[in-house]
Amino acid sequence: MTAPEPVPDQKALARVGASVRARLADNGSVSPIANNAVELFVHGSFLAPQECEKLCAMIDAIARPSALHELDYASGYRTSYSGDLDPADALVNAISRRIDALLGLDRAIGEPIQGQRYAPGQQYKTHNDWFYTSESYWLDEEARGGQRSWTAMAYLNAVEAGGATLFSGLGIQIEPQPGVLLIWNNALPDGRPNESTLHASLPVERGTKYVITKWYRTREWR
Repeated sequence: MTAPEPVPDQKALARVGASVRARLADNGSVSPIANNAVELFVHGSFLAPQECEKLCAMIDAIARPSALHELDYASGYRTSYSGDLDPADALVNAISRRIDALLGLDRAIGEPIQGQRYAPGQQYKTHNDWFYTSESYWLDEEARGGQRSWTAMAYLNAVEAGGATLFSGLGIQIEPQPGVLLIWNNALPDGRPNESTLHASLPVERGTKYVITKWYRTREWR
């Protein structure tokens, strides 16, 4: 029998997955969202209303058409506006450290917090947060910190209509609620990328949707 091809960062992804899994299991403020395929959790009151309001204003100040590795903005695949929040800002730094502490991860492996804004009609079609190592962009991402391990995404406001997060393979749809933090492992327990983490930000129908996202790698972010 032929041995399976090695998966880049597999051991590191398994190790990070196990540490965060144990950390979240001991936190009474975090609840698992029941399913059989993805380690998916929710913290129902991670951000205070005034923090959400300030973060929305920060996003308005820096948001630009969102980028993708494979496609340009005109493709219509990801039509939000987004940008990295200033890590030196006191509020951004404090929230970043709280996410680090919640997951029990070294801040060195965390990417900067990114803010995203979706106007009516804007969306992010079905995608994974982890990187396809067969693609040309992988060499750059490998050098920047390796594969993505966990995602932490917080909603900053209630949307009048639309804008839900859909985990298409799980049949789970989560409506935006201000202050709520979603957390998920992009890998399987053995460290292989988890295809079941496919998710989409459904089109906003009325109002505007604001979120922040922090991704973690397997090595120091560069």
